[in-house]
Order: sequence, then structure tokens, then C-alpha cells
Amino acid sequence: MCSSKMASPYLDNPVDIGAQIVQRALRRERVIRDKQNPLAFSDENLYERYRFSAEGMLYLCQLLEPHIKNPTRRSHATTVPQMICIALRFFASGTYLYEVGDAEKLSKNTVCRTIRRVVIALQRYLNSFVVFPGHFPTVAIQEGFSNIAGFPKVIGAIDCTHIPISTPVKEIEANYLNRKATHSLNVQITCDHQCMVTSLDARWPGSMHDNQIFEKSSLCQRFQEGLFDGLLVGDETYACQSFLMTPYPDPETIPQQDFNMALSQTRLKMDMTLAILKARFNCLRDLRVSPERASQIVGACVVLHNIATIRKERVPDEYYLPTDDDVDPITRDHPAGRAVRDVITAEYFTENSINSSLFERNVSY
Repeated sequence: MCSSKMASPYLDNPVDIGAQIVQRALRRERVIRDKQNPLAFSDENLYERYRFSAEGMLYLCQLLEPHIKNPTRRSHATTVPQMICIALRFFASGTYLYEVGDAEKLSKNTVCRTIRRVVIALQRYLNSFVVFPGHFPTVAIQEGFSNIAGFPKVIGAIDCTHIPISTPVKEIEANYLNRKATHSLNVQITCDHQCMVTSLDARWPGSMHDNQIFEKSSLCQRFQEGLFDGLLVGDETYACQSFLMTPYPDPETIPQQDFNMALSQTRLKMDMTLAILKARFNCLRDLRVSPERASQIVGACVVLHNIATIRKERVPDEYYLPTDDDVDPITRDHPAGRAVRDVITAEYFTENSINSSLFERNVSY
């Protein structure tokens, strides 16, 4: 059984922490008020360029400073706020490095080194900010998912998404060709009811099928060991298992149709998470780097996404849910998975179970 309190040490009063950082920074007026300081702009301006408010960026400065600060200011070395802005501008825009350098008035080499340093620093916090089943108690996560469409015991939604990358070296190029004949990473992600990423596996090439990735993942192994009290929900690219619910491939009854509808509505949190993540960090739409570097950048963006969610940073004004059905379905459902699916359908999606639930709800009122 998993612990219900897997809270990040950075969750306590994040806004208060940001306020403390601002207060300390304001004491150094010549730094924070300097016209060359990249943080000396309005939140609207900062968000448009970097996807974080001033307090959010100052929080990132405090978090990453021990890992990225230059030991000296000789030769006009970049400051921590400048380094954070360079990296965030690349993540947010996804433009070429020389364009980021032109915008920040720095050389391409400086931009490249800086982004690399920030990415490695953010990777250090992957296990602090990305935890399964989440930063909330398990019961709260189950209630959050249940409130969407009445689907029981869900502690996470799962899916894979393809991140385009540069053409890898010839020896491994074919491995990264996906179904659309382009090169990509196939990245597995789970999320909670508040669109926080709760697990990440970004090491697989685009030719790998979603279900293969899950069965090889440590998350699957931990479920098989019985470490979690709850279910994942996924689409038809996954095989139905006792801990991973997928739709009926050919629903024959109204309860089975209702099961599929509730599962689809619950799973929508995963689509929203991916849409917000890619809208927040446009670089994920086309990473012109090697597979290894791409995997690290994906991890850095996921950490930033969770920090932004925890701190209630602004969600992108426009994000688009996937509309295509380009999936490769799995028909190899496990017998135990089919049995659990039938039990849930009988207990929660038949007419008697629905009437009973409504009666209990009315009595409680």
C-alpha cells in the first residue's frame, strides 16, 4: 500500500515563499530595479515571454541558484535571473537558439550552455515534484476523479505522447520512426485530477507502442506488486488489467456504454494535462536535439509545469485537446482486467447501482 502523504517539500505556502523572495530581492534595489534586470517587467510581460510571474521566477531563482550560479561575476558572467530567463524563453517559444540569443542579447553558445545548465538543475528535482500517485492524499485524488463522472477508485490517468526530435544517428534512426514516419520520443505520462504530472517515462523511441512502454515501466511493476490502492484509466491503446481500466472494445449493453462514457470523461484530464503542458512550453512541439537531450528537456518542462500548477501560475489562454483518433488499439485484454471491468460496471453503472447511489446521496442531505 502506498503512503497517502507523499507531499513535496516545496508545497508549503508557495506564495508566502515567493513573497519572502521578493522582499529579500527588494532590499538589493540596485539589482532588482536595474533596467538590465530581466525580471523588472510586469507579470503580463513576463508571462508572455517566460510563462511565469515575477514571484514565480524569483522562486525558481532561489530553487536553482545553488546549482547554476556562476562562481564569479568576472567577464560579465550571466546572473541567475538572466539564466532562468534564457532557459524559460527557449522552453516557452521553442525557437532556434540564435533567436533566443538575439532576444536576450547573448551569443548562441552562451544560450546553449545556459539552457543545458538549467535543464540539468531542474532534473535534480524530478523526484521531488513528480511523485505517484501525487502530492495529495490518495483518498483526495480518488474523490477528485470520482467527482468528474462517478468512476471509482481512480488514482491516475495514463497516456503517451510523441515529442518530435531531430534525426538521430544512423545506427538508431529506424528505432525513432513513429507511425507517421517522423522521428520522435514516445513519452509516457500520468496525471492526477488537477492536471499535475505524477509520473514520467521519457526514454523510449517513437516506434515503441504505448502498451509496451507501460509494461516495461517501473510504474507497472509497482502496481503488480500491489503498492497502490487504486486504478489507472487509459484508452484502447492499453490492455485492460486489474489495475488499469480501458474501454469495452464493443459495448453491447447500456451499462457498458455508460462505463465507457464515464471512463472517457475521467480520462479527459490526461488530454488536458498534455494540452496545457505543450501550450505552456512550445519547445515540446519540435525538439531539434538528440534523443538523450530531448528526454532531459521533457523532464525539465514537466518539473516546471508542476511548479507552475502548485503556485497557481496562469494557464495558457489557448490550448487544444487532441481531436484525432490515430491510435493503435490493443485487443489483448487480461482476464483479470476484464473481470474487474465487469464488476465496476455492475456496481456503478447499472440502473440499480445508480438508483442506490442517488438514494444514499439524498439520505446524506
